[in-house]
Formats: sequence, C-alpha cells, structure tokens
Amino acid sequence: MDGAHGSNLRIDAERLWDSLMEMAKIGPGVAGGNNRQTLTDADSEGRALFQRWCEAAGCTMGVDAIGNMFARREGTEDLPAVYVGSHLDTQPTGGKYDGVLGVLGGLEVVRTLNDLNVKTRRPIVVVNWTNEEGTRFAPAMLASGVFAGVHTQGWCEDRTDAEGKRFGDELDRIGWRGAEEVGARRDDIHAMFELHIEQGPILEAEDVDIGVVTHGQGLSWTQVTVTGKDSHTGSTPMPMRRDAGLGMARILEAVNAIALSHAPHAVGAAGHIDVHPNSRNVIPGKVVFTVDFRSPDLAVIEDMEARLKAEAERICGEMGLGVELEKVGGFDPVAFDEGCVAAVRAAAERLGHSHRDIISGAGHDACWINRVAPTAMIMCPCVDGLSHNEAEEISREWAQAGTDVLLGAVLESAEVVS
Repeated sequence: MDGAHGSNLRIDAERLWDSLMEMAKIGPGVAGGNNRQTLTDADSEGRALFQRWCEAAGCTMGVDAIGNMFARREGTEDLPAVYVGSHLDTQPTGGKYDGVLGVLGGLEVVRTLNDLNVKTRRPIVVVNWTNEEGTRFAPAMLASGVFAGVHTQGWCEDRTDAEGKRFGDELDRIGWRGAEEVGARRDDIHAMFELHIEQGPILEAEDVDIGVVTHGQGLSWTQVTVTGKDSHTGSTPMPMRRDAGLGMARILEAVNAIALSHAPHAVGAAGHIDVHPNSRNVIPGKVVFTVDFRSPDLAVIEDMEARLKAEAERICGEMGLGVELEKVGGFDPVAFDEGCVAAVRAAAERLGHSHRDIISGAGHDACWINRVAPTAMIMCPCVDGLSHNEAEEISREWAQAGTDVLLGAVLESAEVVS
C-alpha cells in the first residue's frame, strides 16, 4: 500500500458496472432507463437488493423512521464514521445512474476494502437517502432534510402525492419504516462524501475526468398563478380576451431575461405548468406554473425573486389579469467543507485524473448534510450532460474514475490502519 492514503488502490470496475446494471432491472422505464419512484413497490425491491448486497459485504444495516438506510462497515476504533452515499429513487423517466452511482459506488468502496483486507480506524457507512428526487413527494431531498433538521418528521410524513397518498402511509405499506430515530446519527458523522453524475455538460465538453464540487447552487421555487377568463378561442375578439396563457408566456420571457442578466452561473425556467381548462378551443382562464431560479450567490437569488414579482405584477396589471406568487421551496447556496473538498482534489491528483472545480447546478442530499457535518461531492461526466431522462448515460471509465476518487477520499478520512 502506498502511504497512509492507500493511493494505489482501485475498485473493481466490472463489479461496480454489473451492480449498476442489476439495480437497473428493478423498475425499468419504457425507453431504457428507470421508473423507480420513492416508496413504490419498485423502490422497496431496490432497497431489498441493496440490503442483501450490503449484508453479503459484512455490513450491518440500520434504517430510520423515514426509511433512510445506513450500511455500516466497522472500523478498528469506536469513532465517528465516514459516510458515503446518495439515493436509489428515480424520476418517472429517470436514468440508471442519477443517485444510484453514489450508493453503489459507496458499496463498491466497502467491497474493495474487504477484497484487499484493508482496515480503517473509522467505520464507513453507506447511505441510501429516501426521496431525494421529490418527484412523487415534494420537496426534493426530503428525508435528508429531516435528518439534518431542516424539516420535521411529521411534516415529511404528511406530504402527499398526486393521488393524495401520504408519505408516511406509503412508507408503512412497503415495509421500510425503521426503528432508528431520524437524525440520531448526526453526531456519528466525521465526514460525508457523495459521488454523483454531473447532470450537466461541462466535464464531458472539457474532457475532464473529475468534478471537484466546491459549492452547490441555491434554489428558489416560486409558484405563480395567473388568472384570466376562459372563453371560446374562435368567437372571442382579440382585444376582449383575458388570456392567462399569454400572461404566462410574457412572464417566462422575463424569467429568461432575469436569469441571463446574472450570467454565467444563474439559471431560471419553469418546468411545471398546469393550464386550465386545457382544452384545444378554450382560451386559458388560469395557469399555475413554478419558476425555478438557481445561483451560488444568495444575493442573486433574492434579486431574481424580487424582479420576478415586480415583472409578473406589471405584466398582469397591463393585461387585466390577476396574479399570485407563493414561494413553495428552496434552499440557500452551499459551500462544501474545505477539508473534504481538499481530500477529493488530492485523491484525483494521486490517481492521475484530470479534474476541475465545479459548482453543482442541482440539489443533492449532500447539500443538507453539509449543515450538520463536513461534506463534499465528487462528480463524473455524463453523455451530453443529459439527466432526468431515460437516455442518461455514462461510461464505465467515468464510473471507475469517480469511484476510485471516492475510495481515495474515504481512505484519507477514515484513516488506513497499517
């Protein structure tokens, strides 16, 4: 072994890839990806497979009261542990790697250490956080948020899906409510590392192996309701229309301009739109849409929120439309722990991988855990930057490089026993 960090260690890339492909068989999508939404039967099946693999690797499994899973490999001393992991739930039309790479990459770290009989002073815990995606039960990163004290457990359990089913009831239905108190492990975390695909195009475009994530963008979700009057598209004269759809279109033009004014890091768009009555020959009388603004600078987010309100009220006032704005989600920008970030950067350099600092444009469980413990993220490229899409793809080499860096950072933090 090369020094205290074990810098010559590599994971078993073929085993990692086989595990990714085996997990992808659970909750298959219609176009080659996955539909393994949280607290569904498919989620339960994926959890069970993960538990079997962890126990086969000699780990003990703990599950808390909102379904977060913690697979523990003991250290030689009773010290706070190094945590690694991400999430196994997917979007309805999700890919095979978003979140899953971080969980199974963490498991592969444990398997590799077992293969080579490497012991660490600190325990290593592989985590599967519940409901990171937020696609079935909003908001995203829900269970890690409860763990970090951002949300209450009761509020989490009362979240409902589109069919009115409660989070707590569905957790009980699939049988994954554990006995551990949520957040009881906060003091056990010495450091946490989350490996993830970039979900953006930068690393591939620049031919860089590893993204060293220094910051996470803050996020602001504002639900905008524009009210007009639904009427016949054929018989209502143009000057007499109160077209809520047109009002939305003009507001979204403003959203685009607001985000562009804070280039290059700020972004903005509306991804969720409901049009009422949503009929081909009826002018929309009401539209409800959510504006998603992101930036690594809190002052920029606050500016974008204020300008959205002013522009929406001006546009709708001029058009004779009603408008209401409600902030329905968000979190402040994140600066990841400098020591953990340095461990990631050092691991990439020891392994000879090209790397660059990067800001995460998406929210991740690590963003909440960073509030209660030193945390950092590692990113690998994905083809065309595509994610939240069944065509999401990475190469085996990218998966290996990212997991090798994860292994290196974990060994530095968990301290190899000679």
